[in-house]
Amino acid sequence: MGITGLYFLLLENIEIQYPFKKSRLIYIGMSEKRTNSMGKRLTDHYEGQSGNEGIVNYRKVDQINFTHLNFEMLKKLWRHRIEDLESYFILDFVKNYGVYPICNNKTGYEVLKSDLDVDIKIDWQYFGKRGEGHGE
Repeated sequence: MGITGLYFLLLENIEIQYPFKKSRLIYIGMSEKRTNSMGKRLTDHYEGQSGNEGIVNYRKVDQINFTHLNFEMLKKLWRHRIEDLESYFILDFVKNYGVYPICNNKTGYEVLKSDLDVDIKIDWQYFGKRGEGHGE
């Protein structure tokens, strides 16, 4: 509780066939305020209070796991708003998979088209086939 940052929801066993390749990642979200912390956001998703029917229904057929990035830890690398970081990740996902994550109901801002003084490489393999990603 009280942590702000990005969080990623992924399925335990099911891979989603996106246009370019498969992934277990179904949602990229953020918590920008301590009062609406990552813990609260994740609890709301888990209990169905977020209003995201996709997450609720996937939870009925598979275990949903999460991982996160603490925004405080990234401030030396990312000098923009957390909303822009979320958009960066969402749009990079689109570039690599062909569409938005299946449970994301919003699009990202066009941050990838602007001149950013960062070059973050995202290891999307982490969300690939169970056991083939990093850290599993």
